[in-house]
Amino acid sequence: MAKLFGNLHLVLVIGLVLAVALMVAFAPAAPIDLNTVMRWLHLFFGVVWIGLLYYLNFVQVPTMPAIPAEQKGAITGHIAPKVLFFFRYGALLTVLTGLFIAMVNGYMIEALTFTGEGAVALIGIGMWIALIMAFNVWFIIWPSQKKILGIVPASDEAKAAAGHRALIASRTNTLLSLPMMWAMVSANLG
Repeated sequence: MAKLFGNLHLVLVIGLVLAVALMVAFAPAAPIDLNTVMRWLHLFFGVVWIGLLYYLNFVQVPTMPAIPAEQKGAITGHIAPKVLFFFRYGALLTVLTGLFIAMVNGYMIEALTFTGEGAVALIGIGMWIALIMAFNVWFIIWPSQKKILGIVPASDEAKAAAGHRALIASRTNTLLSLPMMWAMVSANLG
């Protein structure tokens, strides 16, 4: 058991095999099609993205001031870059799969232009919130974190300013995540 659970890739493969087995077993009740698979991937990538957003805001950022200076390098040199990689690509893949779902189901234009009604209007609001959040991830948080983590050269003043920008963008995303998730779940479009 230790070998199994010590190998993340093996755990993910087994989880994928179990998910496919579940899909096949319930195919008559829940047909498997591209839309269903994309919705499942959209959910998976969304959990990665928002889960890491919450980890950063609820755990890592508030804990950093209490970590002794000689131990911070383990976080900034090893953990934070990996977290930010999955955070960025979780955001990107969530947005791409969501746009694909909206396009395939024929409501993308109406949702993004707010010309649809009811559930389409609601999903449009959720989509725009998610796009704003993804923009924050890629164009505010990540460039700021590259300075903070020393991936790109920056003065102490620039790092401090970048830290403030990243915090505001990250907290904005935390704030926006709640109405975004409500809009997405409540619209419940195919």
